[in-house]
Amino acid sequence: MASPFPRFLHPFAKPTRTDFIEVARGDGARIYDTAGNEYIDGMASLWYCAIGHGRAEMAAAISAQVSTIEAYSAFDPFTTKVAEELCERIASLSPIVDSRVFLCNSGSESVDSAMKLARLAHVQAGHPERTLIISRGRGYHGTNYGGTSAQGIPPNREGYGTLLADVVQVDPDDIEAMSLLMSQNADRLAAVITEPLQGAGGVFPPKEGYLQQLRKLCDQHGAYLIFDEVITGFGRLGTWFGAQYYGVTPDLLTFAKAVTSGYQPLGGVIMAPSVCAPLEADPAFLLRHGYTYSGHATACAAALCNLNIMEREGLLERAVHIGKQLEATLQSLASDGVIHHARGAVGVWAAAHQPGIDSFAVRDAMLKRGAITRAVSADTNSFCPPLVITDKELTTLLDIFAATTMEFVKQKN
Repeated sequence: MASPFPRFLHPFAKPTRTDFIEVARGDGARIYDTAGNEYIDGMASLWYCAIGHGRAEMAAAISAQVSTIEAYSAFDPFTTKVAEELCERIASLSPIVDSRVFLCNSGSESVDSAMKLARLAHVQAGHPERTLIISRGRGYHGTNYGGTSAQGIPPNREGYGTLLADVVQVDPDDIEAMSLLMSQNADRLAAVITEPLQGAGGVFPPKEGYLQQLRKLCDQHGAYLIFDEVITGFGRLGTWFGAQYYGVTPDLLTFAKAVTSGYQPLGGVIMAPSVCAPLEADPAFLLRHGYTYSGHATACAAALCNLNIMEREGLLERAVHIGKQLEATLQSLASDGVIHHARGAVGVWAAAHQPGIDSFAVRDAMLKRGAITRAVSADTNSFCPPLVITDKELTTLLDIFAATTMEFVKQKN
């Protein structure tokens, strides 16, 4: 008997759902479905489309690369000019001096790669006992086995059996608990992984001084500090990377999403000399890690074009402007009691609702009015719009959110 459900098994969705919105096209900060409905994209799709949808310049760059060489293996002994050029470009934007760049295909792969590279660097440095990786509660680190093991969102870990050994979580805001755990395991610490600003777990900026103290603890205990910048990388905080915004430099930095604005799948890890040196010390050492599409030429061409657009159009500065409007409006709604509180930084914010308000119901009601937000938990909606969103579009998005939320508040009362 044929299944009544679509052949496409959707990610992060109920397998029994059938009433999906079929997206037909996009233009800037707007998308359109096959029924002719228009939506203001308040989430840059899934935190990634910084330059907006439907950019002809991106299509041309991708087409030009495909017509030259669409892709070729970057395994020994091959490379492509476009992959080399992109890594030079990313290294030049990076907060890490004299860095090297490993390329993969997604944020999940970048996290797993960073975890493997951290452990491997300790092995090559003569410390194979250093395997423990610590992550923070609320942290989202993708859905491959390494990232799932480092998840600080318990439901995302359930049902997958035994996860990666020697990966543990600690309270996300308690630096003393982190310090104690690191001290108790000082001889086997490999790395600590954290988002500079926790995104998919609910948009939680770090407490004042937390990241600085974490950097000191890693230095004290000989552990690598990994920043998961899959969301915060490439302009979202008004700087190329969140590390620059917070003034803390990690040893490894993962990226994906906005590096291509989603026009092609691409991710990677930026590595400091502290990580690279052990890997480079033995000329006979072979790095046995990588992916078929590591350094994919077309994805690299898309990234270079995307970065050119971001620089030319001043989208990092635009992120600051957008952030001021998001912050002012959401904080005003909190002051008026429409929402419980707002939290975020620069171009990414969240609205935490009053008790009894369902963020998924708010999301669905907003969709009917032509605006997109994301329910990142049962009581929180997030905003991460394309950096090309106009002031008028952003005002409309926030007006729809305010009106929708006020209706739910009135119904509750």
